[in-house]
Parts: sequence; C-alpha cells; structure tokens
Amino acid sequence: MRRQRGDMVLQALLLIHVPVAFLFTTASGQSDSSSSVVVAGYNVSGTAGSKIVLQCVSGRMVWTRDEVRDRQRVVHWDMFRASPDYAMERVVDMFSAGDQRVYNSYNMGRVGLTPTAFKEGNFSLIIKDVTMNDRGLYSCNLHHLYCHLYETVRVQLNVTKSRRKEQRYWDGHKVVYVVMLGSTVALPCINRRNVWTDWSNDEEDQQVVHWDRQAPGIQHDRADRLVDLYASGEQRSYGPLFLQRKMNISNQAFAEGDFSLTISDLQPTDAGMYSCHLHHHYCGLHERREFQVNVEAPVIQTTHAPKALPAEDKDSVKAESPRVINVIVPDQRHHFLLPLGYVLTCLLLLAFIILIILLITRRRRVKEFHPQRSMRSSRSHSSSDEFEMDVTDVSVSNEEERRFGESEK
Repeated sequence: MRRQRGDMVLQALLLIHVPVAFLFTTASGQSDSSSSVVVAGYNVSGTAGSKIVLQCVSGRMVWTRDEVRDRQRVVHWDMFRASPDYAMERVVDMFSAGDQRVYNSYNMGRVGLTPTAFKEGNFSLIIKDVTMNDRGLYSCNLHHLYCHLYETVRVQLNVTKSRRKEQRYWDGHKVVYVVMLGSTVALPCINRRNVWTDWSNDEEDQQVVHWDRQAPGIQHDRADRLVDLYASGEQRSYGPLFLQRKMNISNQAFAEGDFSLTISDLQPTDAGMYSCHLHHHYCGLHERREFQVNVEAPVIQTTHAPKALPAEDKDSVKAESPRVINVIVPDQRHHFLLPLGYVLTCLLLLAFIILIILLITRRRRVKEFHPQRSMRSSRSHSSSDEFEMDVTDVSVSNEEERRFGESEK
C-alpha cells in the first residue's frame, strides 16, 4: 500500500513537470533558429593577378562518425554536503543507452533516474523515503561530448518533520525544496531539446558549409551562392568560378575543420563581400564569417637606363678612390693574456716597493728602540782613542825625562 502511494506521488510530480518542460522546449526552439550569427568580420586586400585565401576555420565543425553513440551523452547527479566535512560526492550517472550506476550501496533501489530519461528529456532525480542524510545541494550535469555542450542545474534539498514547513521556492540562484521526512521527492532537471533526446541516422546531413558572395551594392538576401559542402563529402558548386578552378576549397575540409576559400588570379570583378556559413543543425551551431575583398591595381615599376656624364664632367671631376682601412683584430688568446701580463707586472712592482718601505721602516724602528747600544759603542770608541792618546803622551814624557837626566849628568 505504501509503495502504491509512492508511485502515485511520483506520477503526480512528473505531471507537474510537463508544463515547465513545454515552456523550456519552446524557448530553446526559438534559440535554435536557422539564421546564422556573424562572429567575425575581416577586410582583405589583394593586387590584381595575385592569390588570396579567406580563412574560415572552426574546431566544432570537425566531423567524426560517432561509432559509440551511447558515450556521447551522459548525465550525472552530484551532492555537496555542507557538514561535517564539506564533501562533494557522486550520486548516480546515466549514459544515453539507459545504463545507470549508483555509487552508494545505501541508495540502491532508493535513488535513481527514469529509464526513458534520454528519450523524454526528463533527467529528474527521484529519491524515495527521504532521510536527514539526504540534505544538501544537488547538481544535475548534462554533458554532450559530440557537440561540446555542458549544462548544469542546481537544486537545494532540505528535510523537515513538520508538514507546515513543506515548500518550494527560488532563492535567486537555485530551486529550494523543503520536503517531509520519509516522503518521495523528484528533484527537477528537464531538457527536451533535440540535441539531448533525438539522434538522426543521417549523421552527415547535419553539417553543412556554404560560401556566398555579394557584389558591391547587393543586399545580403540576394547574394550569389558559390558552393555547398556536406559532411558526407558531397559538394555543389554554382557558377563558372568553381568550374574553372578559380575558387577552391580543400577536400579535407570537414576532417580538419578548415573551410577556407582560395581565390586565384584575382581580378577587379572579384571584389565584394564573401560570407562563410557554418551550420551544425544537430548541435545548434549557426555561425557566419564575413570578408570584404578589395582588389588593387598592380604597381608598375619603370626602369630607366643609366645616363653617361658629359665629357667635361669626366675630365674635371675625378672620383676619389675608396680608402681601405685594414683593421687587424688580435687573436682572442693573446688579446686576453696581454692585459693579464700588465696587471701581474704592476702587482709585482707594487709588492717590491712595499717590501722596500717595510725594510726601511723596520731599520728606523730598531734604531729608535736600541739607542744605548749605539752610545756605548761610541763611548768605547772614544775611550780607546783617549787611551791611545794617553799612552803616547806618557811615552813622550818618559823620553823627555830620560833626556833631561842625561844632560844633567
């Protein structure tokens, strides 16, 4: 009985989401209009007779056959817990084939998505028997790897024990659900765009590129079609310009994403506005790049023969012979050793001068600190001289005395 009530509540919630999904689909359908949007504009100038290349490159238009279509679209629900450790955990994910993967064993059979999510565009997360541990911020993430599309929807889930506090409102950033403890809730995530629900078997027909040309004074809606390219390899050329190979596009355009237009033998009649239209109907890509081509007249260079100088000037004016200055660049090794030798010589001379100054200073200091030795040596020298003088005087006096005694006798 309780299970039947839960199923009835689930069906009622899904019916409530239908009007919202219808409005969302209508708004998205209006945005996927076939009119292309101008994303770039260029001015290109070239001289007559030259070759120019109008660059039109887009990585999103590179065509690769989707061999594993199940892995191109995926949805996964994540939950952010504000307490106790502010952790983000994966709840469930689902591929376009319908296979679901629940990451927590506690949620097995209790949390999941509808098996027809990718067919109906309803990716709402269904939680049965809500507990207090289910509180948190949930995010529904849609990834389309083939079309490089990424969308995210956030829903805040709060749990209460009072039926009076049950409510749903928008807080300006996200939807907030306040539900009863033990009830069943479906967190909304609906996207019914064809890119998420349908897949065409004619995959090559979804991508097309075409070039248009507007002559000066012609409006955009009356432009001339030059060529159409399809991802299947089909190419439709219009007019004689492509038939004469005057204009050309690479055969590997969709493989490389390069749809540049090459114009050979540029002429004044080729001037005008060129448009590169990129359409990926499945992914909703509609872009246009415009090129304003201007043709300039070729520059004519005139050459004059050299004129000879008059005879008078030849005789009177003598050209100076050019002066040649021979510069001898020394070898790098000698050029390095020569200043090194000068430096070493100066250092040796300075050391020799310092050595002489030290010797002279030392000798002076020795004389100042030992003056007595010099005085003694001088005194001893003087005493010896006096002694010699006294001895000589005594000897002379003795001789005189002898002579005086002999005379008396």
